[in-house]
Amino acid sequence: MSYQVLARKWRPRTFTEMVGQEHVLRAIINALDNDRLHHAFLFTGTRGVGKTTIARILAKSLNCEQGVSSTPCGQCSACNEIDAGRFIDLIEVDAASRTKVEDTRELLDNVQYAPTRGRYKVYLIDEVHMLSKHSFNALLKTLEEPPPHIKFLLATTDPQKLPVTILSRCLQFNLKALPAGLIQAHLAQILQAEQIECDDKALRLLAHAADGSLRDALSLMDQGIAFGQGRLSGDDVQAMLGTIDRACVYPLLTALAAGDGGVLLDSINHLSEQAPDYTALLEELISVLHRLALFQVVPEAMAEEADLDMLQKLGAQLSAEDVQLFYQIGLIGRRDLPMAPELRAGFEMVLLRMLAFRPLETAPQKGTRQPLSQSSRPPEVKTPSRGKAANATPLETATAPAPSPAGVADDWGQIVESLSLAGMLKQLAVNCVLETRDEQSIHLRLDESHAHLGRDTLKQRLEQGLQQYFSAPLKLVLQVGEPRTETPAAQQQRQQQDLQHAAEEAINNDGAVRALQEAFDAQIVPDTILPVDQRS
Repeated sequence: MSYQVLARKWRPRTFTEMVGQEHVLRAIINALDNDRLHHAFLFTGTRGVGKTTIARILAKSLNCEQGVSSTPCGQCSACNEIDAGRFIDLIEVDAASRTKVEDTRELLDNVQYAPTRGRYKVYLIDEVHMLSKHSFNALLKTLEEPPPHIKFLLATTDPQKLPVTILSRCLQFNLKALPAGLIQAHLAQILQAEQIECDDKALRLLAHAADGSLRDALSLMDQGIAFGQGRLSGDDVQAMLGTIDRACVYPLLTALAAGDGGVLLDSINHLSEQAPDYTALLEELISVLHRLALFQVVPEAMAEEADLDMLQKLGAQLSAEDVQLFYQIGLIGRRDLPMAPELRAGFEMVLLRMLAFRPLETAPQKGTRQPLSQSSRPPEVKTPSRGKAANATPLETATAPAPSPAGVADDWGQIVESLSLAGMLKQLAVNCVLETRDEQSIHLRLDESHAHLGRDTLKQRLEQGLQQYFSAPLKLVLQVGEPRTETPAAQQQRQQQDLQHAAEEAINNDGAVRALQEAFDAQIVPDTILPVDQRS
């Protein structure tokens, strides 16, 4: 017997075997079980998500010899013939090859006749959007009022090309692209049943390469099995697909985090020896930045990642603002890459742009920044050594003034300003108050309205900054609750409100303004009044 490809061998035969598309299956199953069947169904969605499969199972449910239900027996002659594609009352039409109006009229000439064997005569028209305008006009009347023994099942990947007159006569079901995790789990089940060796990396690559199409995933898996001589390995699948190994991206991001242009160019030179696809390499870099941003905001969502250690390391070296900036530069660079004289030159410029536009207050000063002159450098600043700056975090380059005496007399607002924090880390600090400090620890209370900022990653970075500030190995103890004193954020807000109130009073009491009000019946718009230091 000839070999049957996996996409055909593992094609679902019942609704329970379908993968995903629960929103479509629920409506169809309820319609079958409650005998509320429409005469025309339209299935839309990208390729390989189950449009034709659902239509065939629906045809089987309508013509099963055991009766109309959502669970066809799969054993009767009607079910077997539909599965084999030779049921006489299931007329499958490829609209892409039969676009003429004569073909449509020939098809509809037999609508009036009763089914030969089954309960219903089912017309399955695939890629229905390919029909001509005259073909749609010929179909309209029959589609609106067909005989009771007729069911129309239409499938298309481009519903925008269908006339609204056709759409209004059908029940429409939009099938979604399947998530990569669902495809990966289904591929693992099939490989286990087929007794074929595989690894998680191969499945992950296949699931992402399928781009939401389960049929594409099965076809790629067939190709991968042939490529690997009966087994699936991550390296073989990567070579077959021509994808970039994620490990190649991490040296580039590490160099960007350290602000070291020399190491960055050395990493690119090393990659160029493998003749990579620079477009794919940039896409993988953008993908890692996306995952890094997710890790920084919701660490628990990335807990199952295989490269969690690398994400933790980069997450400590790059601020959330830097990651977002790199991601945006990468997206723009991906758009402009085809216009570069050479792909490698375009790729290098994207990375150098990330290095150049990284904010000074968060970028380690090595190789890409002009150092401060001796006359302009404050005596309190400790310039990190060249070896240390390569692995420095943004907090390690902050100004370190002389240690303050222990006790609650420390001005927490001045400490926060001296640390030169940014982004979410600064939000954490300004919404805390200093309660106690001794030689071993420092106790902060975080305003309970900002409890979401008390994550371990931010707490660890703040602890490092405080250790630099006090020149002591202090342990940070962070508690959430109602602050006993005013936080720097609340103090700034109060001061801003006072300035706003003073500005409004000054405008209302101004003699010239009053004269204008009396002469022209003018009115003051409060929202347009800003303190002097807020005007652009």
